[in-house]
Amino acid sequence: MMPNSINKIWIHSIWATHKKTSLILPEIEDRIYKYLQVEFIACGCTVKAINGMPDHVHALFQMNPKRALDEIIKMVKGCTSNTINLDALITEKFAWHKGYSAYSVSESQLEFVYQNIKNQKTLHAKNLFPEGFDEII
Repeated sequence: MMPNSINKIWIHSIWATHKKTSLILPEIEDRIYKYLQVEFIACGCTVKAINGMPDHVHALFQMNPKRALDEIIKMVKGCTSNTINLDALITEKFAWHKGYSAYSVSESQLEFVYQNIKNQKTLHAKNLFPEGFDEII
């Protein structure tokens, strides 16, 4: 990277548990979100929000411009699933779905996306997601 370069690349990423199984139960979700945050930070990313539902997560983070997005997501997902299994947070083997979605977020939309991630459970309870959302995750 050139001296005096500035990068503010915000990403909203979504990925599901393997087979969209409801594995992220309320009693362990905070620990899983903390594991995710730790791994994003280890990749050099700034985390603004992590939240989700029993079968998927949303993350809003500022990308490390020295790493490819695919590399960041692969590291975060791989390390967290390994930690979840090592800590035996659930009785079965935990795994993430292989794919993910990622969207760039402009500074003007950052607060809107942040609020949507923070209010996941309310939005899902009211079914306020566009048609085809299941295909995204």
